[in-house]
Amino acid sequence: MQQRTVLSLHGTVDEVLYYNESDGYIVADIETDDEMVTVVGELGLLEPGEELDLTGSFVTHPRFGQQFRAESCLRTLPSTVVNIERYLASGVIPGIGKALAKRIVDEFGEFTLQVIEKSPEKLLRIKGISAQKCDEIAAAAKELFGLRTLMARLAVYAIPAGIAMHAYRRWGVAAWSLIEENPFRLCGPGIGLEFKKAERVADDLKIPRNSPMRLAAGFRWVLEAAAKEGHTCLPRGDFLRLSVQALEISPEDAESACAACITERLLYSCRTDSGDFIYLEEYYLAEDFIATRIAAMMAVSQPEDFDCTAAIAREEEETGIQYADMQKQAIASAFSRGIMVLTGGPGTGKTTALNGVIHLCRRAGSTVLLAAPTGRAAKRMTELTGREAKTIHRLLGTDYGDDGTLTFQHNENDPLDADVVIIDEVSMVDTLLFEGLLRALRLSCRLVLVGDADQLPSVGAGHLLHTLIDSRRVPVVRLTEIFRQAQESAIVRAAHAIVQGEVPDLQPGKESDFFFFDRRDANEAAALLRDLYSRRLPQAYDYTPQSDIQVITPTRKGILGSVSLNRLLQEAVNPPEYGKITLKSPLYTFREGDKVMQIQNQYDMEWTRNGEHGKGIFNGDMGTVLEIEHGTKRMKVDFDGRTVHYLPEQLDQLELAYAVTVHKSQGSEFEAVLLVLPEGRDRLSYRSLLYTAVTRAKRLLIVIGSPGKVRTMVQNDRRTLRYSCLSDMMRAGIPPLRSEPDA
Repeated sequence: MQQRTVLSLHGTVDEVLYYNESDGYIVADIETDDEMVTVVGELGLLEPGEELDLTGSFVTHPRFGQQFRAESCLRTLPSTVVNIERYLASGVIPGIGKALAKRIVDEFGEFTLQVIEKSPEKLLRIKGISAQKCDEIAAAAKELFGLRTLMARLAVYAIPAGIAMHAYRRWGVAAWSLIEENPFRLCGPGIGLEFKKAERVADDLKIPRNSPMRLAAGFRWVLEAAAKEGHTCLPRGDFLRLSVQALEISPEDAESACAACITERLLYSCRTDSGDFIYLEEYYLAEDFIATRIAAMMAVSQPEDFDCTAAIAREEEETGIQYADMQKQAIASAFSRGIMVLTGGPGTGKTTALNGVIHLCRRAGSTVLLAAPTGRAAKRMTELTGREAKTIHRLLGTDYGDDGTLTFQHNENDPLDADVVIIDEVSMVDTLLFEGLLRALRLSCRLVLVGDADQLPSVGAGHLLHTLIDSRRVPVVRLTEIFRQAQESAIVRAAHAIVQGEVPDLQPGKESDFFFFDRRDANEAAALLRDLYSRRLPQAYDYTPQSDIQVITPTRKGILGSVSLNRLLQEAVNPPEYGKITLKSPLYTFREGDKVMQIQNQYDMEWTRNGEHGKGIFNGDMGTVLEIEHGTKRMKVDFDGRTVHYLPEQLDQLELAYAVTVHKSQGSEFEAVLLVLPEGRDRLSYRSLLYTAVTRAKRLLIVIGSPGKVRTMVQNDRRTLRYSCLSDMMRAGIPPLRSEPDA
């Protein structure tokens, strides 16, 4: 690999072209002695007139040409009168505009910035500056210069400007003193610096490797890494072994530091029949609360032999629906118990049972609220029930704590006004979100959890639906009978075969809703996929590619990964045209008409819909680019009737969505699904992933791959191992059910 030559560059900021406040990434034109150079990097907000000493290298951007990628930056306040005036006129200090900047510089010349920082009372000489305005300028300047100093100090350790900004917002002028005292404070919630980067500061400050502050932060790092893999805790032995390896410490130091952290409640320990487990505080408190609250909900439930036969019979008579025995059991359990789980695969009547629950509860005068983990899952729930369903985040109301972490407006102090809450797609709900939901329910509120236990678990830590069923402390109704109409669907038959460990019939017939194409070469598979998506399916079924057909793939990488396929399919159905405005993100080029997906939760992003205003666009929401404004470069996106405007710096929140991964498709249902299965054995070749992908198809499923690949995935019944003590906590605090749930 050819090494890049590290260069130095000195110049003055001429113009800021782009700035992302969250991470400090900036694009700016810098005037050097010889030429104008475009500089990019995580340098924080720069202002015209600032003088910079940069190190980095020149790179070539495919669209914007040569740029200087800065790796470090030494910022110097402008020293010439001209640049000082430009700097102040840029609005860097609120209250100082172009005219006032000129008057100040005319008065103080090259000493202007020193006066503002150290002797702001002298500004009272300037016409237009009152005592109040002088105080406001002094306060703003103190913050500005304090932040600049902190950024400069942290830049020495290659710590991004965004981290410095978070630290300064939290600690103000005391930030550097607190960091010097314990640099691992930067790793805490609300700031989130990577542990290894904080290590650079600690090493410079000669902090010992076995220092308690280092080991406490290192333990959090180890457990946070485990949480990203889905674990809410780790067995004590595994935790200590991983900590010794990751932190390069002795087993004795790890053991003693772990014990100290537990004593100080920086870590928590849970003892179960299978051993001791180590937790971060937030996950221990979450699981402890969940177990305690479910115990209370079960305690206030109706008796297990509660009879609502007459109510169900009246519902059947009035609606003409004949419920199966297990559906009646589900309705009765949801109508009477404080909490229950309804699970089952496609075609087993979950929706019919769910609508029965809603109708009976409403007939009884109960207030019923519906929610799901994602926007698309909530939309689908609305379509199936005829009643509005919200995302769980929107139902609970999002807010931010003092440390910048997400909180919910509805909690124990302000519970939801509901008698019954029904949550769909519970397999996608993680431990912390479920804790937030339970905290928002009155103790008398009944909770109905609906989901398919055979689907993929949540992206966040925990395996909630599986744990609730496995605990055998919560009423569970599993629907297994496939109704006659559903049996006619090869998609449904294939899904149930996969769950049972059988390879589905890959040639069900020409009149089927399921087709299989044997393609083992990635390029051949991609070419077929492109043709099916852009030509053959639209012609044969009158489908619109952007709205009716969804391509799904297990992976983001490779020829058959979502990134490559998105570019291929975009060129097929929405190619560049003369006069069509485009916007480029780090990954994609967007055009009007593109199908896109939001990939981050943005709780404060504003939307409008028929005069209605609201906030919140969530990870997994799919939309269409309506317009790209020529002058402002703002992009207007429609999310199922909600219109959102994206600034150029917000485009990293969007991806093309012609093709999505199986994980991103979860909770959604599409008219037609094109599922591509790349050859080879990998960590994504397992049964629940194939099952989840197949069950996304509503009317048509086409699989492109090889029979061997399908067989490999079906046979690999890799049960996701996720460490958690929730089931043990529930068993310890909740009496066994008199009748075992049908798990």
